[in-house]
Amino acid sequence: MHGTRNALLDRQIAATGLPCLKVPLPWPCSNDEYESRMAKAMDEIAAQGVRHMVFGDLYLEDIRAYRNEKLAAIGMQAIYPLWGRETGALARSMIADGLVAHLVTVDPRKLDKSFAGRRFDASLLADLPADVDPCGENGEFHTAVVAGPMFDTAIDVRLGEVVERDGFVYADVIPA
Repeated sequence: MHGTRNALLDRQIAATGLPCLKVPLPWPCSNDEYESRMAKAMDEIAAQGVRHMVFGDLYLEDIRAYRNEKLAAIGMQAIYPLWGRETGALARSMIADGLVAHLVTVDPRKLDKSFAGRRFDASLLADLPADVDPCGENGEFHTAVVAGPMFDTAIDVRLGEVVERDGFVYADVIPA
């Protein structure tokens, strides 16, 4: 859904200093295939003794219920530290705390395609239409984080091509 390069994902992983298990997905990917691949990965993680997964979901009850159900089936529990936070205040707080991100996917039915590639900052928040969630929680946009307190080092990037495909607008964020 984010359409980001593996090279950027690899740099994000390295910047966190945390272990990672990548789950490759084909495109397009049926829900059955997604669930099969995720179940295999979750079994592997659970076998390592992991019992909790942290999610950044804010208020979509159906997604929370889905995650809880899938994790409970393998004896794991979801944690939602941001659940219920007011998204405008959260977005401003993340920016103030040093988060740097770019909009990498835009749903043009919900947000003008000109937002693709823009930096997630106070200027962007000011320009968002009133019906667009400041954190993109309703699927209006997705971001790629390139700096912040969760990273050991910032990731230098440049913006590449912006393309439309499969009903979405994608901005290529390329690690330098």
